[in-house]
Amino acid sequence: MIAAFRRRYLDLLASIYIYNEHRGYTSIDRVLEAVRARSPDDLQLIADIEKHRADERKHYVMFKRWFELKGMMPLKVDRTCGHIDRFVEIMFHRTIDNLDTQRIIAEDDQFEKLCRVISLTEQRGFRQVEILLRHPLVRDDKAMIRIFQVVHRDEPSHWAPYDGWLKANGKRDPKWWECAIDTFIHSELLFLKLPLLFVNPWLKRRSDWADASDPAERLASPVNAAA
Repeated sequence: MIAAFRRRYLDLLASIYIYNEHRGYTSIDRVLEAVRARSPDDLQLIADIEKHRADERKHYVMFKRWFELKGMMPLKVDRTCGHIDRFVEIMFHRTIDNLDTQRIIAEDDQFEKLCRVISLTEQRGFRQVEILLRHPLVRDDKAMIRIFQVVHRDEPSHWAPYDGWLKANGKRDPKWWECAIDTFIHSELLFLKLPLLFVNPWLKRRSDWADASDPAERLASPVNAAA
């Protein structure tokens, strides 16, 4: 009984993470497009965001490998389990896929808002990984612990470029209500969506990998990408 509970928990946890990692690196392509158009000479900012994208892709591949070694596909979770999805929808009143990239390029306040959303999301992710590294249901899975150790090591560099841009351009820190939205999204997932998915007997598995249609990555070797 305990073993079955643990398997289901890890399966669902990894499914949510692999969704978010894929959503992360594909969404950063939008950010890079905006930064390259707004600040083509800021090579350090561009390089830092490119590293952020590469790390998110690496994390995705590690979770993908975790599933491959178990001989199964991730559970089919969607954007309702995506932290950045929910945050963007609340702050911009549209989905990530429908974000107005040209407006973000042209308007400082829009890019500023996006930087705060990404920074808060990444910092939330870091705190959650610290909890998971101590979680008794996770600690017995050595492969998953190694994945989270890599994520924990990489995460601080992910919010740094966005915070750096905000400070360098005299922009404000997040307001209390923005932090409250971040907390609400996390609590909604942890205390409502995760338990409902856990007991949902009709939750299906994906039939394909999320990166199957990613033109830049679909031919990449998972082993090399995770190295």
